[in-house]
Formats: sequence, C-alpha cells, structure tokens
Amino acid sequence: MKGKTQPKGLQRGLEERHITLMSLGAAIGVGLFLGSATAIKLAGPSILFGYAFAGMMMFFIMRALGEMAIHKPVAGSFSKYARDYLGPLAGYITGWNYWFLWVVTCMAEITAVGIYMEYWYPDTPRWIWALAALVAMASINFLAVKAYGELEFWFALIKIVTIIAMIFIGAGMIVFGIGNGGIATGISNLWEHGGFFPNGIEGLLLSLQMVMFAFLGIEMIGVTAGEVKNPEKSLAKAIDSVFWRILIFYVGALFVIMSIYPWEEIGSKGSPFVMAFEQIGIPGAAGIINFVILTAALSSCNSGIFSTGRMLFNLAEHGEAPKKFANLTRNGVPGKAVIATAIVLLVGVILNYIVPAKVFTWVTSIATFGAIWTWGIILVSQIQFRKKLKPAEKAKLKYKVPFFPITSYIALAFLVFVIVVMAYSPDTRIALVVGPLWLVFLTVYYYGKGFHKKNRAHHSK
Repeated sequence: MKGKTQPKGLQRGLEERHITLMSLGAAIGVGLFLGSATAIKLAGPSILFGYAFAGMMMFFIMRALGEMAIHKPVAGSFSKYARDYLGPLAGYITGWNYWFLWVVTCMAEITAVGIYMEYWYPDTPRWIWALAALVAMASINFLAVKAYGELEFWFALIKIVTIIAMIFIGAGMIVFGIGNGGIATGISNLWEHGGFFPNGIEGLLLSLQMVMFAFLGIEMIGVTAGEVKNPEKSLAKAIDSVFWRILIFYVGALFVIMSIYPWEEIGSKGSPFVMAFEQIGIPGAAGIINFVILTAALSSCNSGIFSTGRMLFNLAEHGEAPKKFANLTRNGVPGKAVIATAIVLLVGVILNYIVPAKVFTWVTSIATFGAIWTWGIILVSQIQFRKKLKPAEKAKLKYKVPFFPITSYIALAFLVFVIVVMAYSPDTRIALVVGPLWLVFLTVYYYGKGFHKKNRAHHSK
C-alpha cells in the first residue's frame, strides 16, 4: 500500500507563482486594509514617506535573506541560518520567536475577521467569527502543500486585483473627476489639511510601528525555501518583485485614498478602501470591499498557520520542540504542529471575548516586536555568513546584498530605532514588556532543559 507510507520530508510542491503571491498575500493583509487607517491618523499624508523608507529597509533585509537562502535553501530558513552562523541558542530563540510572532499575528487577523463580520451581522459577538475563522483556516492547512499554495494563490489574487482596480478608478477621479460629477479632485488634499506633515515628524515616527506591522510576512519567502521547486530562480525573482509590488500597492493605494479624502476623515468610518469605492459610486461597494478584506485577513492567517507549522517541524527535528511535531501526515503536512498552533490561537478568541477594543493594537505591536527580532537576526546572520566565506566563495555568490556591508548596518540601525519609538507610545509599549519577557523565558528554558549540552555533544561528534 503505497499511500500509507509516511513522506520522507516536506514536499517541494510550490511553484514560483505560488511563492510570489504567497509572500505578497502575507504582506497585504490587515496591515494595509485596517492598520493603514491607524497609521494615517498618526502621520497624515507624510505616511507615504514612512511606507517608502521602511519599504527600502525591508528590501535590504529580504536581499540578505535571499543571499543565504539561494546559497543554502532549507525549510525553517532563518532559524537554520541563525543556528549555523550565530550558534544553537540564536537558532532556537529565532525559531520559537517566529512561531510566537505568527501566532500573535493570526490573533490580529482573526480579530479583524470579527470586526469585518460586524458589517453584515452587527449583533453577533466578535469572538464567534474569530473562532469560525480559526477552525476553517486550520482545516485548510491539512491539504497537500500544492493545494494549499493554489488556494493561497487565488486568495492573494483577489486582494491584488481589488487594489489595482482602486488605484486606477481613484486615479480617474483625481484626473478626470469620474464619480465626482466630472470635477477632478486633484491631489491638493495631500497638503490642504494642516500640510503634508500635519502632526510633525513626531506623528510620522509614531506611525512606524503600524508601518512595520504592514510589512510583516514578507520574510515568508524564506520559510518556503524548503518547498520550492527551483529555489535559485524562484527565490531571486520573488524577492525582487515583491519589494516593488508592495511599494506600488501601499504607496500607490494610500496616495489615491488621501488625494480623494481629507486624511482626518479616514479611519472614522472603518476601512479607507470601503470609503474610496463608495465615493466612486459603485453600488454595494462597501459589501464588495468588505468581502475582499475578509479574504485578506483569512489568507494572512492561513499563511501564518502554514509558517508556524513549518517552524515547529524544524524545531522538533532539532529536538527543541516535542518530537511528535516532526511527524508528517500522508500529504506531507506537519499535522500535529498545525493542530498545536491552532489550539494556542484560541487565546486570541478568548481575548476577543474579554477586551475586544484593545486586542488589535496590543497584538499588532507585540507581533511587530517579534518581526523586528526576526529581521534583525536575518541581518546579523548574513553579516556573519559573509565573514565565514572564503574570498573565492564570495566571488561566486549568485545573489548579493547591494552595497554590503553599509546597507546591512543601516537596516539594523533602523530596526533598533523603531523599537525605541515603540517605547514612546503607551499603546505600543506593551510589546516591549511581552516581547523581551518571552525571549528571557525561552533562554531560561533552553538552559534549564539542557539543550546547550545536547548541541555541544552534537557538534563534537
């Protein structure tokens, strides 16, 4: 009976179109549709600078990841690189931290599902929708990786088509007055309401946490490296294209929205995207966009459960998570790891029951802290990776970080700066308590369990 045998490892079932759209899909989630409203409130039109600059830093981080992933494509990617170039403790913390980060992000996504469903069912409590979303997404993750990739491909496509349509229709209103009685709106809204920096530089800096949250998920390309058919060609292309596309989507979409609407009106009535389509006069626009945003939240949660399952699988293979998480189903999916993640996600459902108003800001800021740790580790690993290469190997690198090492150090400095800014605002300060406490807990557990001895024995063999 051939079907009963357990697969040897993760299946390389993902194609280039899958991973390009998966990483785009992960990055175009609630951060853009819901988080952008919070960021606009803080920074006004100057948020466009925030997204553009943070996007450039993300590009250098992704190139650093790509440089290592193309040299050595493995599942678990950056936790494996941290282990190889910074030592076993760094690999262990990074793996568990990434799992934690996506669990928290999924909590933000299922919270958002509850918020969006209120549009159609205002009387149903949010936690019920959060629970339904969780059950549905965990179930999808039991499909074979190719089926999962296919579903994610269509999920992401819905979002992307909507954003492009909004940019084009909005541009029509700005230039030709389509939907505005033929009166072109122009772009004066960008500076007429208190200037381009209505809340000064301080407003822009305070918005950086939300801006960085929006980019969370882009590093997923690295997690998929172990399941991509042709890593060298696919990863390089995906990394380069994702950066430009995100920049177009984020900066382009928000430029259009803030040109049509005075920035201070945005966010008071739900998602900026719903407002833009209603203004154009499309009947049922709000319902359509709400549906799209709903698929965005679901797809981002779907990606999150996918990557957390892969991280637990990788940790279990190293003996740093329960052994059973290394078991694969007949489809080659780390099933027990997926179930464990879904059970922990129930905390998000409970939080929605207890503190529905605060959940979104809390979980996004904690997730941002986790993401900044991950991105920082990618940069530090890459700097060490370069140091360990012989000159001949350096010359052979197929995919390099541009202007290394300056860009790697600038990106690291920027990440440190965002952490400092997060300490400034009471709402995001919670992340600087929960995040470091989690890292301390992991370190204590690592030494308490004697993992350091195991790793030493493993290395001396």
